[in-house]
Amino acid sequence: MTHPALDHIWASLPVPAILLDDQDRIAEINSAAEGFLNASNKSIQGQPVFDKIMVDAPLEESYARAKSHQTPLFVNDVDVGTGDRAPLQCNLKFAPVNGAAGFMVLLIAPRELAGRMTQTHSVKSAAKSAIGMAEMLAHEIKNPLAGITGAAQLLSMGLEPKDLELTDLIVAETRRIVKLLEQVEQFGNLRAPNRGPVNIHDILDRARRSAVLGFGAHMTIIEDYDPSLPPAFGDGDQLLQVLLNLIKNASEANPAGGTIRLRTFYEHSFRLRRSDGSGQALPLQLEIIDDGPGLPPEIKDDIFDPFVSGRENGTGLGLALASKIISDHDGWISVNSVPGRTVFRISLPLVPRSTSRERT
Repeated sequence: MTHPALDHIWASLPVPAILLDDQDRIAEINSAAEGFLNASNKSIQGQPVFDKIMVDAPLEESYARAKSHQTPLFVNDVDVGTGDRAPLQCNLKFAPVNGAAGFMVLLIAPRELAGRMTQTHSVKSAAKSAIGMAEMLAHEIKNPLAGITGAAQLLSMGLEPKDLELTDLIVAETRRIVKLLEQVEQFGNLRAPNRGPVNIHDILDRARRSAVLGFGAHMTIIEDYDPSLPPAFGDGDQLLQVLLNLIKNASEANPAGGTIRLRTFYEHSFRLRRSDGSGQALPLQLEIIDDGPGLPPEIKDDIFDPFVSGRENGTGLGLALASKIISDHDGWISVNSVPGRTVFRISLPLVPRSTSRERT
């Protein structure tokens, strides 16, 4: 890059861009690629590109042919990882550089989020309708359940000990249903987040302490924090509720014990394209990583929908509520799961500048 205008164009590209020399080494990367690769331009120069990005596709022959003939190469819908992050589904575009024999430009366009976001409005509408119906039913069902519980308790007073097991079962099951209905009602009663500057590491530490003293006592919890992470724009109590739920799920997935890694990092290039065409910068990243068995394949794509659960007797509401809270924060929550590694990732916005000035 020599001409000032070209430098500006290169820096302004909204997708990760990598300039490759004739030996397939990284000659230069733009700012979006620095965020994607979690490395600076200076530190990564000269390194073989395919040591830094892992593409789940056999593209060696196609790439060599495109490079030899100086023609573009398009590779769509492939998983691309960088070693320290869960793979993202991306479109790759290789193009020759005019006037520089053997040099290629690689553009990486993560499409997983954008593709899924085009369905967000319809999915949320369907979920909202289902939850609204469930809220109405919850209200109507709780009263007769209270009567059933009371009747069972009265009956138990005149029964022989051998018959008490039946009334105890009725009482226990009705209480379980009431608890489920109360969780359903949470969706309608959840207040809008009271957002302000939040130290994510403080929230994670509160969640970690609760876990090690209770449901996660059998797990090893590792902190992997970026100490320079700026404050997020969120509601601390609601974000704590989400993190507790995710850590609890990871703990319950590993009843014999395992490892949970709490990771934070900053990703400059992370932007969410919404269904209306607008974009939202979400550079603050939190990951809850466990080494459990992973999500059942049949529910992976629906895990954030209400009443979908991978656990026996699970309500399927915890992750749906977590998704609603993060959505209300203008954030994004996603999951990547294979046996031995499940990553729940939360992406959050920075504190708006106007808010920062008001509080200083």
